[in-house]
Amino acid sequence: MEQKSPNNFLELGDNAVELLKQLISIPSFSKEEDKSADLIEEYLQGKGVKTHRQQNNVWVFNQNFSPEKPTILLNSHHDTVRPNSGYTLDPFTPIVKDGKLYGLGSNDAGGALVSLMATFLYFYKSDDLKYNIVYAATAEEENSGLDGVESVLPHFGNLEFAIVGEPTEMQMAIAEKGLMVVDCEASGTSSHAAHPNDDNAIYNAI
Repeated sequence: MEQKSPNNFLELGDNAVELLKQLISIPSFSKEEDKSADLIEEYLQGKGVKTHRQQNNVWVFNQNFSPEKPTILLNSHHDTVRPNSGYTLDPFTPIVKDGKLYGLGSNDAGGALVSLMATFLYFYKSDDLKYNIVYAATAEEENSGLDGVESVLPHFGNLEFAIVGEPTEMQMAIAEKGLMVVDCEASGTSSHAAHPNDDNAIYNAI
């Protein structure tokens, strides 16, 4: 097994911060993440890792991947929302202030994205892992797009579980309430709120 060293670990951390700074400087709004996908792909290839890409999703497998082992997915997204009018700093200029890195996407979800990538690279060449590792930097998370992680999941094989990077105030979460969007039309009988009505459109919609 390749020996890991503290220096190697610290170097990966420093490199992750530098990569995040580069990602902040690249606009990567949902459905417009091609440039950040390019950077992620080039970065991984520069580390000697064979990359796979579908649209703006990039994923990689550990060097000693074995079909006989269970697989862990490390996943986060590289798309961002658009900056709002409340920004007091340039959203595309990475700034370190009081030990914190500021910039659009630094928290959601760039920090998790590069941290999971560093974790993948740390174990990439290990030959005695009990699990395979798949790392995926995916697109269209912020707009629940169809061309994000949902579109590439079949390429990852059977997954034992996934670690998904999102800002959760450093608290591990094993589930979430989720989001469901429904386009529907409901009809009912209009009436005053004080009058009995068994045909209320709102109740019918529920």
